[in-house]
Amino acid sequence: MKKNHREVGGTPDRQVLQPADWTAPRGYSNGIAARGRVVLISGQVGWDGQCLFHSSDLVLQARQALQNIVAILAEAGGKPEHLVRMTWYVVDKREYVAAFPKLGEVYREVIGRNFPAMTAVQVCGLIEDAARVEIEATAVIPD
Repeated sequence: MKKNHREVGGTPDRQVLQPADWTAPRGYSNGIAARGRVVLISGQVGWDGQCLFHSSDLVLQARQALQNIVAILAEAGGKPEHLVRMTWYVVDKREYVAAFPKLGEVYREVIGRNFPAMTAVQVCGLIEDAARVEIEATAVIPD
């Protein structure tokens, strides 16, 4: 790996990239370097496998979307610790920020203590009108 980073965690197939003079992020990583089979997971909203929403609550929808990601990843033989990138699309930034503590709990329950490179973006709407959040994910399963 390059000299301009320090490894702050990982395995032989995965490194968390964190410049030495940067403040460590909370709840995500600034960068991940990984080797293996790449799995791309399309945006998942908070509905179940039959496309039914059971709640309009952001946190409960996020839990379902994360569970959907884990289920899809399992189809490729992957686990939550193989996630290296996530993008969260939310319809209300204030609602999302206010829910940070509960979202963190749900995230750790479903994904564990794996913190991939992550981005959150507020959007004016999602294709599914009932959706409060949509999450895309990328995983790398070691060879």
